[in-house]
Amino acid sequence: MNKKTVGILITALIIGAMVVLTVKSNLEKAEPIPQSTGTGDSLAETTGFKPGNIPPDFELTTLSGDVVKLSDYKGKKVILNFWASWCGPCKAEMPHMENYYKKNKESDNVEIVAVNLTKQERKGMDGIEKFVDAFGLNFPIPLDEDGRVMDAYAVIGIPTSYFINTDGTIGQKVVAAMDEKTLKEYVDKLN
Repeated sequence: MNKKTVGILITALIIGAMVVLTVKSNLEKAEPIPQSTGTGDSLAETTGFKPGNIPPDFELTTLSGDVVKLSDYKGKKVILNFWASWCGPCKAEMPHMENYYKKNKESDNVEIVAVNLTKQERKGMDGIEKFVDAFGLNFPIPLDEDGRVMDAYAVIGIPTSYFINTDGTIGQKVVAAMDEKTLKEYVDKLN
């Protein structure tokens, strides 16, 4: 191998190691979820992405053809997840999400809304359907076909998840893949 190829390989290994360490670090330190204060005088003061704020509402069509609005889930705890089928950490996370959902949907009063970043997909609808089938996902999969919800939530890294309280306010935002135990810990802290 020439020096250029060796340099590229070493750089790729270093970047890969940094990503793994970052994800591992995020999984190991679950920060407490601040409680909603609900003290804003107007909706404009309480809308946003900080804990206690109301996230932007949206309406999307799911893979199965149903229409989903985030505000329809008020009264339930919500894991709002953003993902794409080509994303390695998303692939690692989805079996944990499905297992958590099957075991805890009723007892934890929780719904997972897994928004596919359809505009970012590389294999189109066929790739999304194969991904959902491969992991046997049973929660709603809204399709963000034009990228408007991704932009509204300023999603840059994926997977990104918002943990939303029953009153519709944000409890926590996590930009990392999570396992079943971590999902349970974050949901248990929601009110």
